[in-house]
Amino acid sequence: MKLNLSSEIVLNKVPVELYRPATAIDRSELTRYEKIDTDIFPKIEEGASHIADEIVKTVKEKQAEGKFCVLGLGTGLSLTPIYNELIHRHQTDKVSFHNVIVFNAYEYFPITADTQNSCMKQLGDRFLNHVDIDPKNVFSLDGSISQEDVQSHCRLFEERMQTFGGIDIMLLGIGRSGNIATNEPGSTLTSTSRIILVDEVSRKEMALSFGNNESVPPCSITMGIATILKAKKIFLVAWGEEKAEIIQKTVEEKITDTIPASFLQTHNNVHVVIDLSAASRLTRIVHPWLVKSCEWTDKLVRSALVWLCQLTKKPILKLTNKDYNDHGLSELLALYGSAYNANIKIFNDLQHTITGWPGGKPNADDTYRPERAKPFPKRVIVFSPHPDDDVISMGGTLRRLVQQGHDVHVAYETSGNIAVGDEEVTRFMHFINGFNQLFGSEKDEVIKNKYKEIKEFLSKKKEGDIDTLDVRTIKGLIRRGEARTANTYNGVPLDHVHFLDLPFYESGKIEKLPMTEKDVQIVRDLITQVKPHQIYVAGDLADPHGTHRKCTDAVLAALDLEKEAGAEWLKDCRVWMYRGAWAEWEIENIEMCVPMSPEELRAKRNSILKHQSQMESAPFLGNDERLFWQRSEDRNHATAALYDSLGLACYEAMEAFVEYKV
Repeated sequence: MKLNLSSEIVLNKVPVELYRPATAIDRSELTRYEKIDTDIFPKIEEGASHIADEIVKTVKEKQAEGKFCVLGLGTGLSLTPIYNELIHRHQTDKVSFHNVIVFNAYEYFPITADTQNSCMKQLGDRFLNHVDIDPKNVFSLDGSISQEDVQSHCRLFEERMQTFGGIDIMLLGIGRSGNIATNEPGSTLTSTSRIILVDEVSRKEMALSFGNNESVPPCSITMGIATILKAKKIFLVAWGEEKAEIIQKTVEEKITDTIPASFLQTHNNVHVVIDLSAASRLTRIVHPWLVKSCEWTDKLVRSALVWLCQLTKKPILKLTNKDYNDHGLSELLALYGSAYNANIKIFNDLQHTITGWPGGKPNADDTYRPERAKPFPKRVIVFSPHPDDDVISMGGTLRRLVQQGHDVHVAYETSGNIAVGDEEVTRFMHFINGFNQLFGSEKDEVIKNKYKEIKEFLSKKKEGDIDTLDVRTIKGLIRRGEARTANTYNGVPLDHVHFLDLPFYESGKIEKLPMTEKDVQIVRDLITQVKPHQIYVAGDLADPHGTHRKCTDAVLAALDLEKEAGAEWLKDCRVWMYRGAWAEWEIENIEMCVPMSPEELRAKRNSILKHQSQMESAPFLGNDERLFWQRSEDRNHATAALYDSLGLACYEAMEAFVEYKV
């Protein structure tokens, strides 16, 4: 069962030669903008295996020489696939790590001896406890010492490192602000191990391990930039679209203390290992015409012309031969004969993405429409990771599908129960208790006892405590009620609203359980029951908590199983990916764009507002201070404005989609 198909979505638009050059000359040409050696892999597993190969090779070489192999290890989640691969080799291939010395890259400060989420505990859980590294050979900065002793402690830590000959391999992830270990923006090239205040962006990333932002310690003790750069070899690892922007800045832009990872450009043996999603902003991937002669597909031509329009601040039909020649696109003039021919081709391509009929227009010529006219009406499933992503991301399209007569089902993949504030539970419990007193029976011991029990739990609840099953159940019920209200507003019958409650989500914490075949089977059961002609899934894989990616992986895995089984209905089904709260599709990749009038946009806002628990008090708004309805509207306005700037029709707002080829 393929549980990570979302990592291959980007393969639909990236030729192999751009990320796997055939010769050293090709590589040199492709990477001319890159200042650090960067290896791109189509799958996370391949990247993790590549690094594991290097680590195992070095460990064995040191064993043959009778020497220690010294590893500097971070604890970020991006390193987990590598640790899993090393554990697999230890258990399956009997690879021994008995000669390995480990130096932990950083530790939270202050912590106590029983802190459950210390970096050392995470490193133990993810790697050390599963291999044969002697605990006596593991060294870490100590987050439990007094602040007065930190400086001398750090000095001794570095001296111990040198007694083993320095670090052979340093393994690091990268934070969204470009931090390595916890060297936050502002760290200098000469910084050594020290105490440092953790910035807000890093705190939100660390909250995955602590359950909430408030429980993350305010500081950490970290290896410094200078300490890291003393390592003989450094691997910097990043997976996923959410890391694409910071990877591009680290690898291609100037060295700056605002992006500490950029200091790695000064080291002669650094290797950045990323997947295609994390590579999506690198020049060779997003603007390949700047580094090589291209094989010009329709999508690549569209990408180049949109880029040229934004560079020259002109609409498509006003681009000239001179514009093409001045900006390295003369190949297109040779291919099309003139700027006019290329312009009109791409103008028409973009024009054909716009449709007011997302389910297809019946009894109409669908040659140039993104969706086919038949069958009509269509059976449609909208998969929503949380109980509001449907309306946030495609509320206008959802409403239009219903109004145009399609048989629309909405499937909420997770309960969303950790994203409800305690005050919402208190409010509903007060209502239930009051309702029981007015209309129920004073003898109803279940309500009275449960009310008392939950009220007592919430009064004693501390930051970081996991909710009881009862509290999570109530929070899930709140979100179900809001989702039903929104669906009723949009005209979706309640018997077409499905709450899947996928098990991977039910950890009670921000950090979720691994997705399994059980999650996939729940999705598959619904799909085979409905046999849809259209499926909508979240393509918003930059969701910082990873829920969207896992939910989409569950759907894609279910479809893959149906394909392997030869399901006939699948031949007449199209899968459309939406985005909304966290990002928007680049216009060159948009294959269907559904316009909205001011009235339709207002209706979309109203459906989002039905999710009252996710308004001002929503616990997980991320780094964006805008509320979800505000982000959604701003992105829809921006998409419409971009189409307008390219010289196409001017609409109030637009929702965009990309087709996933099953």
